[in-house]
Amino acid sequence: MTHPTDAGLPPSVASGAPHGPGDAHIHDASPAVELEALISGTPPVTGAGTGAGPILWLPARSVEQPAHHRFMFATGIENSYPTVPGPGGGRIRIDEMAKTGHYARWREDFALVRELGIEYLRYGPPYHLTHVGPDRFDWDFADATFAEMRRLDIEPIVDLCHFGVPDWIGNFQNPDFPELFAAYAAAFARRYPWVRLYTPVNEIIITALFSGQLGWWNECLSSDTAFVTALKHLVRANLLAEDAILATRCTHDTVFVQSESSEYFHFADPAAAERAAFYNEKRFLSLDLCYGHDVSARMYRYLADHGMTSAQYDWFMQHGPRYRPYSVMGNDYYVTNEHMVAADGSVSPAGELFGYYLITKQYHDRYRLPVMHTETNHAEADHAVDWLQKQWLNLLQLKKDGVPVMGFTWYSLIDQVDWDIALREDRGTVNPRGLYDMDRRLRPVGAAYRDLVATWRDLLPTQSVYLGPPS
Repeated sequence: MTHPTDAGLPPSVASGAPHGPGDAHIHDASPAVELEALISGTPPVTGAGTGAGPILWLPARSVEQPAHHRFMFATGIENSYPTVPGPGGGRIRIDEMAKTGHYARWREDFALVRELGIEYLRYGPPYHLTHVGPDRFDWDFADATFAEMRRLDIEPIVDLCHFGVPDWIGNFQNPDFPELFAAYAAAFARRYPWVRLYTPVNEIIITALFSGQLGWWNECLSSDTAFVTALKHLVRANLLAEDAILATRCTHDTVFVQSESSEYFHFADPAAAERAAFYNEKRFLSLDLCYGHDVSARMYRYLADHGMTSAQYDWFMQHGPRYRPYSVMGNDYYVTNEHMVAADGSVSPAGELFGYYLITKQYHDRYRLPVMHTETNHAEADHAVDWLQKQWLNLLQLKKDGVPVMGFTWYSLIDQVDWDIALREDRGTVNPRGLYDMDRRLRPVGAAYRDLVATWRDLLPTQSVYLGPPS
């Protein structure tokens, strides 16, 4: 997604301690002094034989699948589909695949992916059109598109829920959503057993914030209780889906790339320090619950005060660590991901102050998981090439300094529509953020990314990190 505005994340404090055996340190032990060490193969990794299990490469593909480069250069097809208020008090669906013409031009779009030399594609079937009722699915579009991706040897990183749900489910306040979604994930995994890379629920913190606290999408509510309710349902859905996928695929080569927005809240006035500290704890909530990382006492109180029971919290702490061995932490970063908190509590755009390197390092230090840069772009096409270079150099430095980095994504393949207003209205404004424009003409950033991929893909191993089943 693209973050068009500075939405504050409302009220905790100190950092939580790692929780449970799932927090074994997983790291890249390659030398971090010279660039040559960055690209020179795979030295031994400390920690082999510990409770973290064996140290493995990104799992090998099955014999019928051609080998891909281990470092995941990716792009994505923007497939958001929230509902928003429409004329006359009704609701309308904002379907980005429809707005960008993908439903009609998907064969052409997939061919463009290969034209760029890209092997990995963030992609998901339209959940609202595919899951048509309890245990009822319309696979026609998914059958056609996934068959074509397989024919072209494009490996999808499949997101199954991207900011919305089918009309019959309602919205993220529905307590039945997690189990219904898990059934969908299991059905998808059974139908496409060759798919091994998943983002079950995309950007959980943003989905809960925009739907339950800012009143923009889906349930359009504006309260801490609605936010916490959406958050716990989304995380539970994510974990139940991971369990269903692992059970269906027998775990052997499944990887979950948990794409999440990487945020930071600055303050220039000492009077804003407490509020900024709270926001900087709240930004971690979705991943804390997904990975079973204990939150601080004040953040626990915030969750409890707004509807999360101790039994629900304990469930997340018990279940989250189970999926860490199969997890890559996806960190999305845009120029709008940094915010300035004022003394009166208001939040405004800060621009790029810390940048991808420092903020992602904070997330990695907290969770100790392999990292992938899963989304970035720039709102102004004239600055996109420079932004691409800046993001890439940040990623290289992160990798050089010992963080296991698995991949990089320019999001998305085609320009987007109405993300300048966070999809809150159906205006039809084209946002020139893609590698190609809406007429499928290559943008300068597309040519630059194509060249970057060609230059680096044979040089960058992912380096040894644990991504297999527990020993």
